[in-house]
Amino acid sequence: MASSSSAPAPAEPLRRNRILSSKLYLDVPASKAPVVYSSAYNIAFVGLEKLHPFDSTKWGRICKFLTKEGYLEKRRVVDPLEASKEDLLVVHSEAYLKTLKSSFRVASIVEVPPVALAPNWLVQRKLLHPFRKQVGGSILSAKLALERGWAINVGGGFHHCSAEEGGGFCVYADISLCIQFAFVRLNISRVLIIDLDAHQGNGHEKDFANDERVYTLDMYNAGIYPFDHIAKRYIDQKVELVSGTKTDEYLEQLDKALEVSKSRFQPQLIVYNAGTDILDGDPLGRLKISPEGVVIRDEKVFSFAKDQNIPMLMLTSGGYMKSSARVIADSIINLSNKNLIQLDNQLG
Repeated sequence: MASSSSAPAPAEPLRRNRILSSKLYLDVPASKAPVVYSSAYNIAFVGLEKLHPFDSTKWGRICKFLTKEGYLEKRRVVDPLEASKEDLLVVHSEAYLKTLKSSFRVASIVEVPPVALAPNWLVQRKLLHPFRKQVGGSILSAKLALERGWAINVGGGFHHCSAEEGGGFCVYADISLCIQFAFVRLNISRVLIIDLDAHQGNGHEKDFANDERVYTLDMYNAGIYPFDHIAKRYIDQKVELVSGTKTDEYLEQLDKALEVSKSRFQPQLIVYNAGTDILDGDPLGRLKISPEGVVIRDEKVFSFAKDQNIPMLMLTSGGYMKSSARVIADSIINLSNKNLIQLDNQLG
């Protein structure tokens, strides 16, 4: 929760040491694009993943569209490391991580009850490993954004998870982790979260409740999960939508919100949570935004960052229809065509 009047509190020594000793901040050669993805992101769990509306192969399908259509070479994609327990302890408590050794607890968080019956070693390998890999990708994306001006983690955006509590298919708090790493490793002290997933980002809101270095702009459908009224108090700028909001109204609200944010807070890094569950027909988001509207939304946010010369990283977050992957790929292609990002290799 941002305020211009107070200085940031210093990082606790233990947290700082964990961040400084982490291996997640890879040195990425200039021949690679600041696009982070691993085939390990995708979830295949003996069919159980199909019991949740989330498309658990979305991340791989986005990259396939981009590579097949000639916008991104496979060899130019950055493969992140998996976040280790020590990395996760930068935000999460030992007690919370211990609860994930219960398959029943994980089943509750990911909202797939039969996961409770699976042995935990299988849950760790088939479900939590892909999530930890995506967390590593989100953390690395901040470094790439500072180095290149922008970065996209084709995954992450687990905005319902806080330090002490998972939920809504979000097991690890990658947004909070990414920002805590950036404070220490990138020597920055002002971060703007633009959360445009259809759901309220209650996880990071609770984690940064009293942290004046973080300003949160959250535009969400107020009539759906998570109804977290405590976390709402910590949103610096909230735009509450109603179910059925259409494209023109949505984009008009976004324009106004970005202008207000610009006048209130000058960040050194933007974390953009770009959920596609705002799409018309999404069973959970319940908004009526067209695929073209999503493309325009992303273009507006990237233009907002580029016009002010602010580094930005994008996370793909929620989206519960098979069409989401195609829309995200089309949006990334549009950003490239508009020269808001550069996917081609200038080094030849």
